[in-house]
Amino acid sequence: MQPDADLLHRYLFEQRDCRGELVQLHDTYARIIEGHDYPQVIAKLLGEALAATCLLTATLKFEGEITVQIQGDGPLSLLVINGRNDQSMRGIARLKSHAGSDMGFQQLIGHGQMVITVAPDQGERYQGIVELSEATFSACLEQYFIRSEQLATCLKLFADAESQQCGGILLQALPQQNDADDFQHLQVLTSTLKAGELFDLPAEQVLHRLFHEENVTLYPAQSVCFKCSCSRERSKQALLSMGKDEVLQLFSEQEQVDIHCQYCNSHHVFNQEDMIELFGKTNPSIH
Repeated sequence: MQPDADLLHRYLFEQRDCRGELVQLHDTYARIIEGHDYPQVIAKLLGEALAATCLLTATLKFEGEITVQIQGDGPLSLLVINGRNDQSMRGIARLKSHAGSDMGFQQLIGHGQMVITVAPDQGERYQGIVELSEATFSACLEQYFIRSEQLATCLKLFADAESQQCGGILLQALPQQNDADDFQHLQVLTSTLKAGELFDLPAEQVLHRLFHEENVTLYPAQSVCFKCSCSRERSKQALLSMGKDEVLQLFSEQEQVDIHCQYCNSHHVFNQEDMIELFGKTNPSIH
């Protein structure tokens, strides 16, 4: 039995200097992999990256977005997940060669890096770069937190492409933590989480199973959804930015221009009448 909705939960350990987050996703994940025909091993990594980006985005204290981007010279050349502070998500993966079902994280990526970009709507962007030298994606992210924020962090990520479920849990020491034993104790408990529990049980039950002897405050859940920023208007602006001459050249070669969004698989199709609206009737090829 799947949880009723895609939700992110934040919680705090009242008697220990640690906090946590838990995310459970189905519809959002299904929308991201829909229509792309990804190999299951790639779809699984996309699910892990989606869950991780939800957990990362939950740390934002301003309006803006986080982009997690993996680049490598292995079969997976690029993976991108973009999430906003309102937990609207989108993502894509690109392959340049066959991804075998038995390939591990390092085999899929080859030599690569992860770029995490934090972009406030108002203010300067921040970018962190992490070499993908660990055996798993979650371990690479833990290294990011240690290096960028100097905070002890435990991260467990799960994804099942067949059932289209993914999720994750994050445990993090608070900046003022004075007792490292607190984090280590909770890390041992967090590490016992299993995929079936995260996929099938409500968050409250998951947390009770893990931390039933702890005093945990669970905050109101935040909804997560798939949302693509593409639109017909944005596509028009893209055509305008190409310039009249280049667009007219396109229409001299074809009857219509199809702008395909790789995130959501939408198609925004423009014909010659649309071009007259954009540029005016200034060329014999527009009629």
